Amino acid sequence: MSEVVQTRKTPPRTDMAPTPPLTPPAKNGKDWKDEQPADINLPDNYVAWTIKNQKELPPITLQNLLQNIQWISLLVLTITPSIAIWGLLNVKLRWETFVWSIVYYFITGLGITAGYHRLWAHRSYNASKPLQYFLCLAGSGAVEGSIKWWSRGHRAHHRYTDTELDPYNAHKGFWWSHVGWMILKPRRKPGVADVSDLSKSEVVRWQHRWYIWLILICGFLFPTVVAGLGWGDWLGGFVFAGAARLTFVHHSTFCVNSLAHWLGERPFDDKHTPRDHMITALVTVGEGYHNFHHQFPMDYRNAIKWYQYDPTKWFIWTMSSLGLASHLKQFPDNEVKKGQLTMQLKRLRETQDVLAWAPEVAELPIISWESFEEQSAKRPLIVVAGFIHDVADFLDEHPGGRHLLTKFIGKDATTAFFGGVYDHSNAAHNLLSMKRVGILHGGHQHGLQDKAIPPSQRLRVARYNEMGSGYNSSAWSDGEGLLG
Repeated sequence: MSEVVQTRKTPPRTDMAPTPPLTPPAKNGKDWKDEQPADINLPDNYVAWTIKNQKELPPITLQNLLQNIQWISLLVLTITPSIAIWGLLNVKLRWETFVWSIVYYFITGLGITAGYHRLWAHRSYNASKPLQYFLCLAGSGAVEGSIKWWSRGHRAHHRYTDTELDPYNAHKGFWWSHVGWMILKPRRKPGVADVSDLSKSEVVRWQHRWYIWLILICGFLFPTVVAGLGWGDWLGGFVFAGAARLTFVHHSTFCVNSLAHWLGERPFDDKHTPRDHMITALVTVGEGYHNFHHQFPMDYRNAIKWYQYDPTKWFIWTMSSLGLASHLKQFPDNEVKKGQLTMQLKRLRETQDVLAWAPEVAELPIISWESFEEQSAKRPLIVVAGFIHDVADFLDEHPGGRHLLTKFIGKDATTAFFGGVYDHSNAAHNLLSMKRVGILHGGHQHGLQDKAIPPSQRLRVARYNEMGSGYNSSAWSDGEGLLG
């Protein structure tokens, strides 16, 4: 979902001069407001062409390992938890600091989930300027890169999910998508994703300009000062509200890249790896319903049920109620339900395909009444709804007794079966259909077309190329044959 810090080609400015545009004005007077989208000229076959033609870096080996480590990310991901572990062993944890650490964990977590992710990366709602600056500062405290850099990577993840152009491709393994892609240099560049819209935001440009200072202040200085001035716990504030809290925030949001693509179900689409699970939601400040999110990324919600854990959704809704957010986007409920229905039908189809069904009508021989009577003298055959059934293995199992079947051998038991003697259940109809051995020529009575289809198959899940019904086939033609 994010990296710790972005690589800078030039050192950050440390003076407090007015923030200049990220790119200087062009000679024709146009500036960043006229920045062209990065993906405006992409070819239709961009993904396939890039994978085929873009040269990958050589495989990582023991000999070139040190040259392929992203040292800034590695240091942040190892030094910060080391400080936290040292603090747990050597610094007394005061209850005030413990509470403050949890509170600041949620604040900085919301900076990523409600700010970086749902506001800037996906534009799922509009935020007022005060809320934007709050989320900008909170996100800086999570130390996961600037808004612009983070959003560029995340948009690439959504556009190229599970491909070689996905910066944290889940198919490369759990640990790669969790931290590996941040520690080791990728073998190829992530796919193109446009962030020209973010370049027009003064909040995004301000944070990108002063990012190094902001992560030092918001990530470590601020939580330390609050604990120090509040109840005199300077060291505890630095260790627990700073380092330990930051470690939890990191791995919490990293789980959106790893755990959310590994644990849970896919109730909306199974084309890609994202999954929904309550546990993931609990550890990611509500980002655990990831299958829904990848299907409907512009929706400000991750969880659509009232009882599902999504504090980020609740926060955005609260900000809207206070007038600090607006235009909360929701994907049409009708379309969401279509996604759910599609997967439900697919699961039903999978169950359906492993069940045994009645013989296809086209495969059954067509028998005259005279031939039926003749063969019934040698085996227990009865007619129901135009189908000939061999009930030899069911005579002694019939709940109504053997005699009720034997008296209809060689006869038409349709009326008796459908309520004349007993109005049989769906289960009985389904079981009887499995005993079909032929079709009686001219024996399909008018009005019994629905009776010919067993209840279990009346709502059969069919693919688009299976819509033709075997019960409307030419099997009802004249002819005679031997019963199977």
